[in-house]
Amino acid sequence: MSQWPRQSPVDVALRAACPRCGRGRLFKGVLGIVDRCSVCDLDLRGNDAGDGPAVFVILGLGTIIMMLVFWVEFRFEPPWWLHVLLWGPITVGLAVWLLRLMKALLIAQQFIHRSTTLDEQ
Repeated sequence: MSQWPRQSPVDVALRAACPRCGRGRLFKGVLGIVDRCSVCDLDLRGNDAGDGPAVFVILGLGTIIMMLVFWVEFRFEPPWWLHVLLWGPITVGLAVWLLRLMKALLIAQQFIHRSTTLDEQ
C-alpha cells in the first residue's frame, strides 16, 4: 500500500478532487460522484453526503439571496420581471456551485474521519 499525503478538505472541495490523492476527479456530471478515482483507484461508492449539503445551501443561500432581494427592491424599486431575470439565474447558478462545494467538503471530511467504508488499496 502506498502512502498518500493528507489533503486539505477545503482545497479538495474547491478543486472537486479525490480526497485521498487530490488529483483525480470527484464528480461525474454535475453532482454525481465517480465510482473510483482515476488516479489512486480509491473506491468512492461508499461515500454519501446525504442531505447535509442541500440543507446548508437552502438555508444559507436562501437567507443571503432574500436579503439582497429586499435591498434591491427597497433601494431601486425595479419592476417584478427584473427581479425574475436577476435572481433566478443567480440563485440557480450559486445553488449548483455551492452544492458541489459542500458535497465535496463533506466527502473529504468523511474520508479524513473514516465515517464510511473506504477501500484502502
